[in-house]
Order: sequence, then structure tokens, then C-alpha cells
Amino acid sequence: MLGFISRKITTLGIIGAGQMGTGIAIVGANTAKLNVKIFDHSKEQNSRSVSFIDTWINRKISKGELKSGDEIKAKISHLTDLESVAECDFIVEAISENPDAKFKLFRHVSPIMKQGAILASNTSSISITKLAACAEFPQNVIGMHFMNPVPVMTLVEVIRGLQTSESTLKITLELAKSMGKVCTESQDRPGFIANRILMPYINEAIQVLNEGVASKEHIDTTMKLGTNVPMGPLELADFIGLDTCLSIMQVLHREIGDSKYRPSTLLVNYVNAGWLGKKTGKGFYDYKKKI
Repeated sequence: MLGFISRKITTLGIIGAGQMGTGIAIVGANTAKLNVKIFDHSKEQNSRSVSFIDTWINRKISKGELKSGDEIKAKISHLTDLESVAECDFIVEAISENPDAKFKLFRHVSPIMKQGAILASNTSSISITKLAACAEFPQNVIGMHFMNPVPVMTLVEVIRGLQTSESTLKITLELAKSMGKVCTESQDRPGFIANRILMPYINEAIQVLNEGVASKEHIDTTMKLGTNVPMGPLELADFIGLDTCLSIMQVLHREIGDSKYRPSTLLVNYVNAGWLGKKTGKGFYDYKKKI
């Protein structure tokens, strides 16, 4: 039957070799013991991904949490040819949070996937129903939103589109469990659970800074000591990436239509300046001396 999903997952495909994709690859190979194929058209990005994995392995070895990384590295391969996605049983899309780019990717990838393979998106805010509508077998599409850094954070938000089948949901939950993750399930609404709550909080902190209510240090210290969180909202925004924060706020504002989701002008200006946080060396804080 077309669209039938095999319950046996041996090969995990990941599209996008950035920090999220690489983190998913690590837990796929190390915890779930799957063969992992990472696809990225950029050879430079693939090289950075390999370096990230080596650094993670070396850190684990130095802490005595891992004897050798040979088995993990043997399970992970980096490829630039997206056609090889046909060899994968379960695929996680982890490219940038750009709706048009994701829609285009789903249209391209779904026809070349093996029959019954599941296509999950790591999107943090974009409609799974809309993504599924771009796929050849929409019942096999689901949202699988990992938290960053993936090897450390336990949570995975699982989001069903209107078309997602019960079988797809069950297999996704089983896969996440094999990766050592705890799942929460969200309806397909803008921002899902985590970012529906988190991003307005970050955006308001940026607006407090923009209005001169307090300095960035005092804003972050107040929230860290006052709510017992490890990072203040501005530090967290830098860690996530200000471009990602802006993209999510734009989705919330556009899809829900409430003015409370309008991105702060300061956030927009920082992104326009290319000050995207830790990944560029500058955001609300300066990281150039630490890189």
C-alpha cells in the first residue's frame, strides 16, 4: 500500500549539518545506535559538523563518559548528494527556519524518499500541516522539534499536522524514546508549546532593553536570580540566534495576528546589522574575545 510505514528504522537521515542537525545525528548514532546520514550542500558546513562531533566525542572521553568515539563516527556519514536520502527510513529536516525554503525542500525530497519513510521537520514554529501539503505522502509528515543543544536537552516537541497518521505519530514517539528523549505533544498551532511561551518572553526582554528600563546585565540577572533559570533572556536569545528569534516572532505575529507578538524594533535592527548572537560573535553581548 502506498504510504505504508515500515516500523523498522535502521538509517536516520538528517537534512542540514548545522548545530541542530549535528546534535540530532549524535543522539541518533550514540544513543539510538542508528546509522546516520547527514545531507548538506555545503562542504564547509559538513566540515564544521565533523569538527563539532569530534569536539563532542573528545569532551565525553575526557570526562570518562565515553571510552572511544570510533563506533559513533563509523555510524555517521556526511553527504552533499541529497538523492541518497532514498536510503533512509526516517528523515529529519533541520535547515534554517525559513518557510519557503522548507516548503521547497519538502517538494523536492518527498518524491525520492523510499516508500513508507517518515519525513519530520525540526521547525520551531512553522505549520506542519502546510509542510505536509508539500509532500507526496502527507500522512508520513510530522513535527519533531528538538531543543538546543540536542545532546544535552531531554525534550522533544512532537507536532501532528492534520494529515499525520497515528502510525507516523507512534513511530516518531518510539524513535525519540530510543534517542533518550522525553516527548510532549502539541497541536499544530503557531509556535507550538515552547516558542509560543518562550519567544514573547525574549521579545519583551528586548523591548525592556530598547525602552531603557534596565541594562542587559540587569535584565538577565533579574530573570536568572528571580526565576532560577540558567540563562537570562538576552543571553538565551544570543544562544538561539537573533535571526531565528525574529523568524519565530514573525510567524507568531503573522499567523495569530495579535500585536503582542510584534517583534521588537531593536531585534529587527540587530538582525539587519548582522548581529545574530554567538554564531556571529556579536549579539546583545560581544563574543569575539571568547571565540
